[in-house]
Amino acid sequence: MGNISSNIRGIIFDYGGTIDSRGVHWSWIIWDGYRQAQVPVTLEQFREAYVFAERELAKVRHILPCDNFLQLLRKKMTIELQYVAQQQWTDASQQQLDEWSENIAQHCYRQAQDSIAEAIPVLEALSQQYPLMLVSNFYGNIDEVLRDLGIRHFFKGIIESAVVGIRKPNPTLFRLGVDALELPADQVLVVGDSLKKDILPAHSLGCATAWMQGPGWTDDENSDITIPTTTCRITSLTQLL
Repeated sequence: MGNISSNIRGIIFDYGGTIDSRGVHWSWIIWDGYRQAQVPVTLEQFREAYVFAERELAKVRHILPCDNFLQLLRKKMTIELQYVAQQQWTDASQQQLDEWSENIAQHCYRQAQDSIAEAIPVLEALSQQYPLMLVSNFYGNIDEVLRDLGIRHFFKGIIESAVVGIRKPNPTLFRLGVDALELPADQVLVVGDSLKKDILPAHSLGCATAWMQGPGWTDDENSDITIPTTTCRITSLTQLL
């Protein structure tokens, strides 16, 4: 297939940012939701709220294994907007905060659905030729998220950070994926949107890598990274076919 070497016998996919957002960092999609909902905060204030929510979700088990992506988004947006209110960046009522939260969550969910719809033909074609694994930093509910979006059946298995207690960029997470495929690392292709969290740790194990290149958290976040010369750069999953 297109950018896949004949030596490859299995593929590991990252999820967030790779399959569900066309390589775009999720902060930008959420920020678009803020702007559409007309939440009166600056980009800098939003970024602070975004980081606060991510840290809160890492510390406290707000997300349950049964939560689908829309339910996850609702919880995440509630935490972000509560932080916005606590910082007194807005004097909006609780009703207004709830409306913003729902509108942003629905916006993001639709964006994910659209990206997944584009990814399905690729995953279907690849899964007919290779065993696929998913390796993801996620909240403990990735199985339900994939089922709700209709793509769980494409993957032989899932290695999820919240379940195994290891987070990328620790290469051990990818080692677990390689072991689950029961293949040598050099016969496994890893597809991800983050150079630091996906491509470099997978490359360190000897895996082939394909970087789903899109807008990151910042414009210069990859400026200090030497990209492996063997890494294939793609801007769409269809380029794997």
